[in-house]
Amino acid sequence: MESFSVDSPDRKFAAQSVVNTPELQLRTLFVLDGARRIVGTREAVPGLGPLFSLIRDRDGCAWAVRADVARDVADELDRLAAKEPPVADFRQVPVYAERYKSLLKGRVDSGPSFAFPETITRPAGVVVIEDIDVLSRHFSGWAASEIPGCAPIVGVLEGGYAVSVCFSARRSDEAAEAGVETAVDWRGRGLAPRVTAAWASAVRGSGRIPLYSTSWSNGASLAVARKLGLVGFGCVWSVWAP
Repeated sequence: MESFSVDSPDRKFAAQSVVNTPELQLRTLFVLDGARRIVGTREAVPGLGPLFSLIRDRDGCAWAVRADVARDVADELDRLAAKEPPVADFRQVPVYAERYKSLLKGRVDSGPSFAFPETITRPAGVVVIEDIDVLSRHFSGWAASEIPGCAPIVGVLEGGYAVSVCFSARRSDEAAEAGVETAVDWRGRGLAPRVTAAWASAVRGSGRIPLYSTSWSNGASLAVARKLGLVGFGCVWSVWAP
């Protein structure tokens, strides 16, 4: 395992300025077919994804409908989404939110999207994880086959086992979305921001753009974004099957 602590904890890594856009995040979250329909999530073990997802920022919007939504419903969702205005207040619900919910009869989830600063400090004491055994004591549900698809995976270890990890929850050729987990007994110690910063640095090193998004209801995840000084650039509003 490579350890980030070989470098000074104060060493900083600057990246070329990148513009994060709704379209970039849409392509990172989901696999789209030729008709721009969602055929699955970009996870190591792909899921179906939401019935409809709308991503907005201050300049525009990007959206996609799941491939198994009826054609007439999908066409109506496309027609309405094309009229959605950009937003400056990322908590603002879409203009046609009630119509989307009526058409799909699903449950809504929403939250902000964040960009990482151009300069990221790589913290000491965080290692790259490539062995499933390192995750086995405190994190259940991982399979060895997921490791390559979730790379880079970085973590803080105690007694040879990871107690806090950050990994690529979604990943495309262009960007990756952070997923963060900390074992219950180690929460509240500031580990999540450390591993997230190390992950973002590793993602930049792979030539991808690191992204971070969460739900408005996830206070712990929002706190990580604040501690890292992440910059909100947009918001995701999705309707999921009930």
